[in-house]
Amino acid sequence: MTVEPVDLLRRICLALPEAEEKETWGGPTFRIRDKIFAMPRSGDGRPSLWCKAPPGSQMVLVGADPARFFVPPYVGHKGWIGMRLDDGADWTEVEAIVRRSYRMTAPKRLAAGV
Repeated sequence: MTVEPVDLLRRICLALPEAEEKETWGGPTFRIRDKIFAMPRSGDGRPSLWCKAPPGSQMVLVGADPARFFVPPYVGHKGWIGMRLDDGADWTEVEAIVRRSYRMTAPKRLAAGV
């Protein structure tokens, strides 16, 4: 049985303290205290993840591997990154990126424990 990328992402996100899933814009979003830190998307037919990233990371990641990373619409101008989750995604890397986004979004006390 094949596990869908959104299900793997759900496991990663919901393992974080106080993380919740909420359907928004026709799909799941993962939040900490109602602030989004990760959004799985597949609008172009390919599963992907959109999440917050530290300043400068978007340019570095997209520049280094544009086949895997991209600037997502709507939130890209705020520094968010998009990561494609098909074609052999590195789930260790996905988890690290999600955890970093969570730490950027969560209150300091919660973020410190992640």
